[in-house]
Amino acid sequence: MIWVVAALVAAIIVFVITGFTATRKEVTDKLGNPRVVTTRKWKANKKSFLAILPLILIVGGCVATIPAGHTGVLVTFGRVEGKVLSEGVNFKMPYQQVIRMDNRVQKRNFEMEAFSSDIQQTSISGSVNFTIDKNQSQFLYQNVGINYFDTVIYPRVLENVKLVFSAYSAEGLVEKRTILSDSVEEYLIADMQRYGIQIIEVNIENIDFTDTFTDAVEAKQVAQQNKLTTQTEQEAAIIIAQAEADKKVIAATAEAETAKIAADAEAYAVKVKAEAEAEANDEIAASLTQELIDYTKIITWNGQLPQVQMNGGDGVYPVIDLPSAADVNND
Repeated sequence: MIWVVAALVAAIIVFVITGFTATRKEVTDKLGNPRVVTTRKWKANKKSFLAILPLILIVGGCVATIPAGHTGVLVTFGRVEGKVLSEGVNFKMPYQQVIRMDNRVQKRNFEMEAFSSDIQQTSISGSVNFTIDKNQSQFLYQNVGINYFDTVIYPRVLENVKLVFSAYSAEGLVEKRTILSDSVEEYLIADMQRYGIQIIEVNIENIDFTDTFTDAVEAKQVAQQNKLTTQTEQEAAIIIAQAEADKKVIAATAEAETAKIAADAEAYAVKVKAEAEAEANDEIAASLTQELIDYTKIITWNGQLPQVQMNGGDGVYPVIDLPSAADVNND
């Protein structure tokens, strides 16, 4: 606006100055001495057209060029107009001002401190990606201004990060970085919608703890690792002992099965032998006759009389060997 006024003033000055012309004329005074008199008159001439040059600058003030990815907020004497200028060449009044708003995806980093639910202090670094709604650019400028990140985004980032971190223990923060980022992003999206700011992504990139807590976590991890190693060794010993026991059971079972098989084989052999003998005896018994029996007795008798003799099946009695008459006579 100032340069427009300056261009108008310059055009007027150039137009006035270039219109003056000087005329010199030699005259004689009352004493008869000659002298030169200069007379200045103003009249538009060709040089007066030089005043157009500043006016051309004013015409240039009627053109506003908006680069790609931006919108122009039109301001008339401090009042924000209800429309925005799009990319490319736009026309406006010379006295109107254009504020360029960046509608591309922007990234801002942040660093802060927060406490966990168990009152452990953490140092946090992260980033937030956001963009400005083109249709809300004039509203954002009118109500917040061009320093909208420092004015509304950054304070809400700090507040939401502290809110989310206070819901988790220090150990939980390490394991749930993605969940933390998503939770902060969800809160921030809801907060920024009324300003026409679209949150693209929030990243919690690094979380640092105090040296005391870090040492405690490392000691706990070492203890857990030692416990795990001990458990692994114990489980390995149990597995080896169980394997040895199973091996003995298998060996004993195999030995018992072998003995059973041997016993069954022996019993089967005895049974087969007995059945064979019985069958042979049956065949012998079937082939015997009374004559064969008597004949067998005769050929197998050794000449000795039996000591006892059956009595019709009712009892036995001894057989007395009496001397013969010849033996008596000889005595």
